[in-house]
Amino acid sequence: CGYEDCNDFGPLRADPAFKLACGHWPESGADLASQPTLSRLENTPTIRDAIRLTYALVDQWMASYATAPDGVVLDVDDTCDVVHGHQQLSLFNAHYDERCFLPIHVYDSATGRPVAIVLRPGKTPSGVEVRAHLRRLVRRIRRRWPLTRITIRGDSHYARPEAMEFCEQNGLSYIFGLAGTRPLTAKVQNEADAVRTQRAVEDSKVVRGFAETTHRAKSWSCERRVVARIEATRLGLDIRFVVTNLTGTSPRVIYENLYCARGQAENWIKFHKAQLASDRTSCRRAVANQVRLVLHTAAYWLMLAVREAIPAVRDLARAEFATLRLRLLKIAVRVQETTSRIRLAFASCCPDADLFRRLAGTLAPQPRAASP
Repeated sequence: CGYEDCNDFGPLRADPAFKLACGHWPESGADLASQPTLSRLENTPTIRDAIRLTYALVDQWMASYATAPDGVVLDVDDTCDVVHGHQQLSLFNAHYDERCFLPIHVYDSATGRPVAIVLRPGKTPSGVEVRAHLRRLVRRIRRRWPLTRITIRGDSHYARPEAMEFCEQNGLSYIFGLAGTRPLTAKVQNEADAVRTQRAVEDSKVVRGFAETTHRAKSWSCERRVVARIEATRLGLDIRFVVTNLTGTSPRVIYENLYCARGQAENWIKFHKAQLASDRTSCRRAVANQVRLVLHTAAYWLMLAVREAIPAVRDLARAEFATLRLRLLKIAVRVQETTSRIRLAFASCCPDADLFRRLAGTLAPQPRAASP
C-alpha cells in the first residue's frame, strides 16, 4: 500500500483493514506486529535463508505457468539503488555519482513477471559474476523445465565472454548489447557510408540501416555474430552493436524486434523501484537488504495478481501499480464486526464499486470440494 518503512507500522498495526487482511478480528483481535518486531524479522535470516527466499521467487515464477512453456526470454538488467548510509556492499559509482547498490533484476519478457532480484555491490558486474548468476538461475529453471528454450537478453554490461561461453556451452540463446570499438566499426564502414550518403542525397531527417559481421575480440574464444544498427541524422552518424548466437534471423529483426524490446524491462524496474519502494534498502547488513528485496518482490506479485484479475476491457487492466493503489486499495471503508460476520461498508459513490465487487469474488479462495 505504499508504506515503505517499518516506522509506519506504529499507527498501522491497529488498522482494522490491515488486521482483517492478516486474519485478525478487525476490532477485538490483537494488534499486528510492532516496528521492532518487523525490524528483527528482516535481520534474523541468515545467508542461507536469503538464498532460499530468492530461489522461492524463481519457483513462484515457474509455478505461474500451468505447463512448461516452449521458450522464455529473460531480460537481465541492473539499476542504481542509492544507499541511505554506509551499508555493506555499498560502493561509489562514478557513472551515477552516488554511493549505491546495483541490484540485478530478471523479468520474463512475455508476462512482465519478476524471476529473480539479487542485491549486489554498486559496480559494473564482471564476467565471472555474471556467469555465476546465470549458472545458478539456469540450474534452478532446468530442474523443473529441462526442455524449455531459454534466451538471455541484456545490455553491454552482460556481454562478457564468460557469460557468452556459458550460454553456448549450455544450449542457451543470448542477445547482448555490445560496446563499439574501432576494429568493429571498421567492419561496417561500407554500409555506414551508404547510409550516410543516402541521407545527404535525400536530405532526410534520419535514415536507418542494418548490417552484420563476425567479430572476435581479444578476450573472446571464437568469432561471434554481431549486428549493427546504423543511423544517420543531421547531427551525424550513430552506430549501435548487438552480439548474438541466434541464426536465421535478419539484422533488422534481431535489433528492432528482439533487442529493443528489452526496453520494456526498464518500466518493470520502475514499478518495482519507484512504485513499490524497493530502493528502500536501508538495513545495515546486506542479507537483511536482500530479504527486503524479496518482500518488495512479493508485493510486486500481489499487485500483478490484482491487475491480471481485472477484465481486459477496463482501463485499469493496463494501469500502473500506483494507479491501482489509489483506485482500488487506499479507499475509505467502514469496518463493522459482529458476532456472526464482518461487514465492510464502502461509499455508495465509489467510482470503481462494480470492479471492486468483481475483484473480491475473483480473488476470493474457492471452497474445496468435499472428499468422497
